[in-house]
Parts: sequence; C-alpha cells; structure tokens
Amino acid sequence: MKLDYIYHSGFAIEAEGVTLIIDYYKDSSETERNRGVVHDYLLQKPGKLYVLSTHFHPDHFNREILTWKEQRPDIIYIFSKDILKHRRAKQEDAIYINKGESYEDDALRIDAFGSTDVGISFLIHLQGMHIFHAGDLNNWHWSEESTEEEIRKANGDFLAEVKYLKQQTPAIDLVLFPVDRRMGKDYMKGAKQFIEQIKTTIFVPMHFSEDYEGGNAFRSIAEANGCHFICNIQRHVRTSSRCRLPGFHVLRDRLKCPVLLRNAGRTGNLSQIRYSCNRAFFQS
Repeated sequence: MKLDYIYHSGFAIEAEGVTLIIDYYKDSSETERNRGVVHDYLLQKPGKLYVLSTHFHPDHFNREILTWKEQRPDIIYIFSKDILKHRRAKQEDAIYINKGESYEDDALRIDAFGSTDVGISFLIHLQGMHIFHAGDLNNWHWSEESTEEEIRKANGDFLAEVKYLKQQTPAIDLVLFPVDRRMGKDYMKGAKQFIEQIKTTIFVPMHFSEDYEGGNAFRSIAEANGCHFICNIQRHVRTSSRCRLPGFHVLRDRLKCPVLLRNAGRTGNLSQIRYSCNRAFFQS
C-alpha cells in the first residue's frame, strides 16, 4: 500500500486494485497546471478509482475533479453533503454522505465522522488498514485572537468529536491531520490531543500549504506519544538523506504490508519514503 502526498490536504492511497484521491486542491507540479502525480500517473492507473472530498472549501474541493470523469468514466465520487448544499456539484455527480453515514462496496468501507468547521472527516477501511483523513477537523482556536470563551468552545467541540470517533475506533493505523501554523502559538494543540486520545500508528501532518517546517515541527510530539511521524519534504531540500524510525519491526508486523509514502511534488523531484524491514529512508 502506498500513500502519495499531493499538496496541502490532498493525498492519494494506492492499494492493490484500488486508488483513492482525497481532498484534491492542486496537483503536485509547481510549474505546470494540471501536471503531477494525479494527472500524469494516478488517472491512468488501472483498477478502481475513488475521489473523496470532505467539504466544499476550495482548498479541499476543486471542481476540476468532476471533469476527470471524461477520462475515467468509472470514477466513484464520494462527497460530503455540504458540497451539494453549496451547489459545488449536482446530485448526479457523486454519492453524498453526512456524519454517521457510510459508503461500502466490495473493495472498501468509508465512515463519515464530524468536523469542527464544515463537512466531515473520513475513516477508511481498506484491505485491513484503518486510515483517517481529518478534513477540517481540528481544535481551531486562534489563541492570540480568540476570546477565552471562544477558546473553551473550540476545545470542547473538538474533544467531543474525538470522543465520538474513539468510541468507534480507539486505534488507527494512519492519521492525516491538520498542523497549521497560521493559528498561532498553540497550533499543534489539536493534533496532540488527537494522538493522546486515539492510538495512532503513523501520523502525517497536512493543511500547511507550503509551510513544511511548521507541519514537520510536530514530529517530536508525535514520536513522544508513540507515533511514527512522516515528514513532508520541504521544497528545494535534497531528499537523499536517511532517517531511521526506531521500532519499525512493530509497525511492519502490525500492518502486514510494506508502506510507501511518496511525496509527489512541491519539491522539484518525485521523492519517496520507503519503509523496509527496520528503517525508513528518503529516496529521490
């Protein structure tokens, strides 16, 4: 199974016979529109193709994805119902789900959980893996601007959603979660609360646009809580350096399959983080 980082909160999951593209905003090329891992590779890849969007915000939903059906008429679109409500797509364009609802077929199951902004988050059950894409679920407290009451409400709303998720699934293999430095000094609070409540095997930051340093700053907190943290590789940085993940044999045994995270762009070259039996390394 492979995880491709596209841009911002956009990822693709490649499994045997199945590909999912989640919260597509822009493709991975920095220099050419509609070029990158999605247009140059994933849309041509054989097998089932699912395109998911957690909500209507333009950094999570790009209407261009609806045109992909001209190239791939077999695409299954699964959207949050707010996308239909805000008229970003038509009823016939997709399957729409709300919090508490699910989509299931012979390849996967997708459960919709809540958000503290708009739309939903996704818990994906795929070939023995449990994968969580948070969408805009986060403790969105802007500590340097919000009032104490607003901070308390944001905290309570977020913890209520995490509690609801934990009741359904106390452990998740792979979590894709916002780590957005624009929030100010406590911007990692929601991510920290999440992994303290829900056992997370692999944590990948998102929703940081090109602030890779801000997203990757969560690494020490994630590892202190027993997570394997995947760094998104900063632009213009060579990616041939190696990094070890201690205790990877535990990860390998639990996942029962190799995992590859491909940083699909915003770096100039296609870069990869490949897990082997006892280490992870960047590979360009």
